[in-house]
Amino acid sequence: MFKIGIITASDKGSRGERVDKSGQLIKEIMTENDYDVMEVRILPDDLDVLADAMIDMADNKKYDLILTTGGTGFSMRDWTPEATKKVIHREVPGIPEAMRAYSMKITPKGMLSRSAAGIRNATLIINLPGSPKAVRENLECILPALRHGLEILVGSATECGVEA
Repeated sequence: MFKIGIITASDKGSRGERVDKSGQLIKEIMTENDYDVMEVRILPDDLDVLADAMIDMADNKKYDLILTTGGTGFSMRDWTPEATKKVIHREVPGIPEAMRAYSMKITPKGMLSRSAAGIRNATLIINLPGSPKAVRENLECILPALRHGLEILVGSATECGVEA
């Protein structure tokens, strides 16, 4: 099983003024798909706080995957993609491209997502939108390929060119 950390970027959620529905939904979906959710953090929309949490989960806790929710829009407090880009070593542009393309089939607002994805050491970090509906849709998009990508990242996939 791959170990996962979940980060919800929400000023109100971090102060207890809003229930974290998106982070909990990610936990439910990933658990149903045989991923091992190790922790869920609700943090303020702060670039350095988010970056520090991603570094801790990747470098200290050694999670295979970090999924974030929230902070990917146009608000002046939306810093999640910038925090992600600050800490990753290699970008994985295909993941947010695929999520935006998939979302565009549902709503033209999908183009407004600023989600990012990348690799820090042996950890994949993916930004998901903040709404539960968008979280479900974006996970629906990436789940079919995600496990294989993680297998390649951790070195357990040896035949990447072979069709399953």
